[in-house]
Amino acid sequence: MTKTVLLDKDADLSILKTKTIGVIGFGSQGHAHALNLRDSGMNVIIGLHPQSKSIDIAKKHGLEVLTNSEVVKRADIIFLATPDLVIPEIYADQILPNLTPGKILGFAHGFVIHYKLVVPPPEVDVILVAPKGPGHLVRREYIQGRGVPALIAAYQNRSGKARDVALAWAKGIGSTRVGVIETTFKEETETDLFGEQAVLCGGLTSLITAGFETLVNSGYAPEMAYFECVHEMKLIVDLIYESGISGMRFSISETAKWGDVSVGPKVIDEHVKENMRKVLENIQNGTFAKEWIEEVKSGKQRYRKLLAQGAEHQIEKVGAEIRALFPWLKQKNLQGVQAAYD
Repeated sequence: MTKTVLLDKDADLSILKTKTIGVIGFGSQGHAHALNLRDSGMNVIIGLHPQSKSIDIAKKHGLEVLTNSEVVKRADIIFLATPDLVIPEIYADQILPNLTPGKILGFAHGFVIHYKLVVPPPEVDVILVAPKGPGHLVRREYIQGRGVPALIAAYQNRSGKARDVALAWAKGIGSTRVGVIETTFKEETETDLFGEQAVLCGGLTSLITAGFETLVNSGYAPEMAYFECVHEMKLIVDLIYESGISGMRFSISETAKWGDVSVGPKVIDEHVKENMRKVLENIQNGTFAKEWIEEVKSGKQRYRKLLAQGAEHQIEKVGAEIRALFPWLKQKNLQGVQAAYD
């Protein structure tokens, strides 16, 4: 089913003008939502635990910082922008006891609602505003007069205006400048997790690493393998981002195009698609969520081990040496980090 793309003209920002907006957390998504809304003329306060390293950063931007409990008492809209599996404890201890009828709970990702780690009382609205990009990009694009597309959803609509509030919020962070799509918590959660696992993160990094290892294990220089399987990946992805898969194919050689259409499907074949279907099934039936929750409860030992193994891979060592040949890459990354808090 084709989705309607909502733009600035479809959203009424004045809905938020009379409300106090409380953003819990000031990390990647939290700082972007808070600063963009503040710059859009909204009254924004920040909720952080007393030992948070983000307190000074938020105050540097002129934002009022309170405890999470105080924010819930004062705010009309409470937006949770903390890691998924941190939310349930914060919600139970600091939000629910202070949550009164008529308030609005907002989320940047549907995980905790969809898998019922948080079950809000029926007297409050529950909305989703999920930009399709990291918070640092949401902030940078807003400053430059552009925006990052977003998804919105209303899970509970006691007031009858939950959708309008979510759409206004999306406008306040700049997303209606480029396009907002209405969805459900279920659809956002399941498609987001699938994309991360099968394509964007898990699928991509595994494909890159497998290609690198295949070349190196066949006797080719690691530097050559890095250029072919990592460095050029960005160039191809940029072309796809700018003009689609067909646009990318227009820009590459005839030989590359033939290899693309005739050999690519032999690598990403029906067996891979079957694995993807299993990934999606585990997301849909809650298996992935259960495994991740248990991993966090047990101290994230396997999680840290797998990350450490990836960081120690030859591809990272070779990559660091090659990227050092491009000093502007390092500078660009540093600027990107700094821009998140400027």
